[in-house]
Amino acid sequence: MNTDLSPDQISQFQTEGFLVLDQFLDEGELEEWRTVIMDAVQDRLALDPEVRRAFNAKYGSDELKLQNQDDPETFYANVFTQCLRLADSHVDTARLIRDPRLGELAATLAGVDGVRIWHDQALFKPPYGNQTTWHMDVPYWAFHSRQSVSMWIPLDDATLDNGCLWYLPGTHQLATYDLVPITENMRDVFQAYPEWMSLEARSAPVPAGGLVVHNSMIAHSAGPNMTREPRRAMTVAFFPDGLTYNGNFDTLPVEYYTDLKVGDCLNDDRYVPLTWQRDS
Repeated sequence: MNTDLSPDQISQFQTEGFLVLDQFLDEGELEEWRTVIMDAVQDRLALDPEVRRAFNAKYGSDELKLQNQDDPETFYANVFTQCLRLADSHVDTARLIRDPRLGELAATLAGVDGVRIWHDQALFKPPYGNQTTWHMDVPYWAFHSRQSVSMWIPLDDATLDNGCLWYLPGTHQLATYDLVPITENMRDVFQAYPEWMSLEARSAPVPAGGLVVHNSMIAHSAGPNMTREPRRAMTVAFFPDGLTYNGNFDTLPVEYYTDLKVGDCLNDDRYVPLTWQRDS
């Protein structure tokens, strides 16, 4: 795993809000990630319907599904197969995403002394799958931060043809915490931020085993998959240690929210594990 960063790369990330690393995993690591994540996704999708309902309920009822294929004919289900929090039930996924080297990389780019994992999710865009429209991550989440980092690890080459990521550079410094929901309409984000229409979108193609990492407040999207093969990626979201709960209900087990109050520190390692901390 190549986690070396130059000062210019760190500066680019902090200014533009994203960074592409073409060579991140070596061939052996890429094959391991593919094998582990495919196994975890297949396990999740193969759950008996009753078990799946119980699993969803653990995280907040059917209103907050941990995977999105219960109704495969919807627009959203054809954007990608999404499986959230695989590490909670798949030990090898947990081992991969909690690698302290990932945490250190996230902390270095964010400029913080420690990071926790907010969640992981597999995002598999199917053949001829729909586009993912412009959105920001943090407004969905249970904390506010301009130093949260999302890592996107492609298990297949991500190209302009099969749905690579796109960014509006610098918007991580401009966006508010108000939620702009993901819809079917690519232009909806510009209703909230009309001044962004003057920005030039940048694509982020990356080979399998590379890494695209972005500030979780940046506006980003992904194009449709116009090929006959899936475009598979695994993502991990990190947030700075020491953040507090903002009142949003998000992808943590219901039991964690039972006694959680606005302003409480999000520091329970059972749910948001600390993966790296700078030595004092």
